[in-house]
Amino acid sequence: MAETLVSPGVLARENDQSFITQQPVQVGAAIVGPTVKGPVEIPTVVTSYSDYQNRFGTTFESGSDEYSFMTNISAYNYFQNGGNTMLVTRVVSGSSTWTFSSASIAASGSGNSFTLEAIDKGIIFNNSASNGVNLITGGSGSLVSGSTDNIRWEIANSSQADGNFNLLVRQGNDNDNNKIVLESWTNLSLDPKADNYISKVIGDQYYNYNVTENYIEVTGSYANASRYIRVKSVDKKTPDYFDNAGNAKNEFTASMPQVGSGSYAGTFKGGVGNVIPSGRTMNLYGDINSTDTQGLVGTDYTNMLNLLSNQDDYQFNLLVTPGLIDTAQTSQMTTALNNTQMRGDSIYIMDLVPYASTITAANTQANARNSSYGAAYWPWLQTIDPDMGDQVWVPASAMIPGVYAFNDNSSEPWFAPAGINRGGLTTVIRPERKLSQANRDSLYQNKVNPIASFPGVGTVVYGQKTLQRQASALDRVNVRRLLIQLKSYIGQVAQTLVFEQNTAATRNNFLSIVNPYLETVVQRQGLYAFKVVMDDSNNTPDVIDRNQMVGAIYLQPTKTAEFIILDFNLLPTGATFPS
Repeated sequence: MAETLVSPGVLARENDQSFITQQPVQVGAAIVGPTVKGPVEIPTVVTSYSDYQNRFGTTFESGSDEYSFMTNISAYNYFQNGGNTMLVTRVVSGSSTWTFSSASIAASGSGNSFTLEAIDKGIIFNNSASNGVNLITGGSGSLVSGSTDNIRWEIANSSQADGNFNLLVRQGNDNDNNKIVLESWTNLSLDPKADNYISKVIGDQYYNYNVTENYIEVTGSYANASRYIRVKSVDKKTPDYFDNAGNAKNEFTASMPQVGSGSYAGTFKGGVGNVIPSGRTMNLYGDINSTDTQGLVGTDYTNMLNLLSNQDDYQFNLLVTPGLIDTAQTSQMTTALNNTQMRGDSIYIMDLVPYASTITAANTQANARNSSYGAAYWPWLQTIDPDMGDQVWVPASAMIPGVYAFNDNSSEPWFAPAGINRGGLTTVIRPERKLSQANRDSLYQNKVNPIASFPGVGTVVYGQKTLQRQASALDRVNVRRLLIQLKSYIGQVAQTLVFEQNTAATRNNFLSIVNPYLETVVQRQGLYAFKVVMDDSNNTPDVIDRNQMVGAIYLQPTKTAEFIILDFNLLPTGATFPS
């Protein structure tokens, strides 16, 4: 329509002020550490603690006792306090030696029909224990070596006339009279041209970390729909199973899998890699040190800390590595902190010193770090292991994700995850030591956030400093997390403008989305004021000729009231109070 008047008349203009403010993509915490089972060195999103347990297990046996990892404790507290998603990355001892368990399914004729492989590595899925000659089985088709953490399979039906069969994935510790079916795949086919071809339905992809190029490489044609197995190979394919008359071809009927529900038919075997490193027990909880941290050494973490530097593939706003200690695994924690700073969209919670350390040691270690993308909390904490019920000692980073999750649910990321209202540690029995006011002052002056214990209140996070040395707004966690939130959202908006025309219309489109969002942040107490400039003043012809679009965003972040001073003034009788 016309934008100017040449002769007398009325010009009606449209100014659309009704844009619905786009909300940022929600991301959660990321945790790197050992688990009982689950994908090895493959970051995996879980959405609840039960989901975590199903994928990554609960407890394991070592010697004559049972234990769990601090990864479990952290995941439990995170979801208990309202966390929505967690990116779990399992690390193991000597990852390059770990392999998969597999199972070959016999054909009706000779040979094997197809071969299945467990998605997760390690011998935990090997449930084919034998006495050297025969498989050891119990009654009712049970597997003596079967457990809640491994799987077995069953061909429940196989029809040569139809060319279809059913496959069940069962829990390793069930039996034929009491089947625990984890997944059921019906009407499968060995015909690669059919829609119900087994590889298409279940999936055949294999994921592996490429250490040279630092990415997850994927082999196989079809995405994995099963959470437990993939099709490793189809040994006897049946293309065009039926002849022109609609009858099964004789050369293919013997390729159909045998019906099998007995002990032998259901086993997975092979696989290398154990939860407990060969030849030794683990140092767990408060006993972790530089040579053994939950059965691992620092270098076992290196690959995955580097992988998580990939901001495009892995999104999170908080990173924890309970089990790494700055004095013991300095190199890995430096990698994690540097990668976090390079990403610019998260904060790394560091554990500075081992259990039973001094305040001086914690202060010294904190002063060796300088980054607003890191934060440290002290001392260690005693909590109840959710899977065993035992009281154990864990570093603060195992519990802090739960504090951040509660803070974000009850208020906003730019509120301080500290204090009685939002910093409570409800599942903590007690901190390693009770800090006095002088202790808290010493820690806070040295960038360590104290975890205090107050009568009638309980254990509380009582500080929110980052590890930045220089005094600025970014030496506080709430301001750093505000910037993370705003950069994430505005970056998502700007991403939609890449390769668009560099015109005033495009710039106004950006402003029409970002300004309303920042106004909501003001209303939600994240900012005192803001200003966004993206016009001809900073997008000059020279800038445009360089294929650039420039925006300037000015922010006044709100500050927290950390130091409250109350003056009590005693007045004589009859005095008037000042107005």
